[in-house]
Amino acid sequence: MRQHLNTLFVTLEGAWLGKHGETVEVRSEGETKLRVPLHNLDGIVCLGWDIGASAQLMAACAEGGVTLSFCSPHGHFLAAASGFASGNVLLRRQQYRLADRDEESLTIARQCVTAKIANCRISMQRARRDRPEALGDSSLAGAITGLEHSLRAVLKVPHADALRGVEGDAAHQYFGAFPALLSGGDPAIGFSGRNRRPPLDPLNALLSFLYALLGHDCRSALEAAGLDAAVGFFHRDRPGRPSLALDLMEEFRPVLADRLALTLINRKQLTSADFERRENGAVMLRDESRKKVLVAWQERKREELTHPFLNEKMTFGLLPHIQARLLARHLRGDLDVYPAFLWR
Repeated sequence: MRQHLNTLFVTLEGAWLGKHGETVEVRSEGETKLRVPLHNLDGIVCLGWDIGASAQLMAACAEGGVTLSFCSPHGHFLAAASGFASGNVLLRRQQYRLADRDEESLTIARQCVTAKIANCRISMQRARRDRPEALGDSSLAGAITGLEHSLRAVLKVPHADALRGVEGDAAHQYFGAFPALLSGGDPAIGFSGRNRRPPLDPLNALLSFLYALLGHDCRSALEAAGLDAAVGFFHRDRPGRPSLALDLMEEFRPVLADRLALTLINRKQLTSADFERRENGAVMLRDESRKKVLVAWQERKREELTHPFLNEKMTFGLLPHIQARLLARHLRGDLDVYPAFLWR
């Protein structure tokens, strides 16, 4: 089983990353700020407009299976450094074949969407259990019932477009009840539904940032399993979009990102002061606040659970890697159905 390692997040503008022996060295203004052994990392994420890396480090990361990603300060993916495509070419060819077959593609997509809706429902049920004052909230009860209906509808969809419609309706119900999950936090943090590009309130800004971190982990996991992160089964092909990574993310959004966002807000670890509003109305995390979120993200990934399909204990951070390998086993024909992750 793959060992869950750390991800190095670099947020210092003007930083330069290089290879020093068997370590990655972060330098700024002629000074060494940090050195970390490469074998202790499974990913490096650069969050800034002016952060560079040497070709020697890029080569070492590609050889060692360390994903090196470059993102905007607020997590929007820009580029990734990688070597020649690794993995079994036969596996990738089978992935492409199934992605072009509507029936087989729909079967895998249905598993991903079913897991997402089920995990959204479980997340809401847990939140209601943790907050006795929410037991009588009609919006929360209505969303849970609506998600149950969506789960049944997923089984009957005849094609991918219908599945996208069910998923969109489920997301609308889920986020429509999100305000009922906010308790004890800063009342200035509002939420009137999911929005992005740009996010228009603090909670949406936080969700977008966490989804960007989750996307990096899913893409890294798929490529480590020998799959092509750009060719998905639920999300359509689009130049520059990691469609399969977005497919894999669906299972984990409510479990890893949404729950962490609610925890940070409800425990007042983040308040409205941690966000800034731009002239165009966009709301973004402040620089120091991003660091707090990154620390919380790493801590969340270290928490343990028992995998429902494998019945083995592992960290949350390992889940994308495990699911990527289960998907690869299904594509090879070793598993009849892809066992998407269902939270318990």
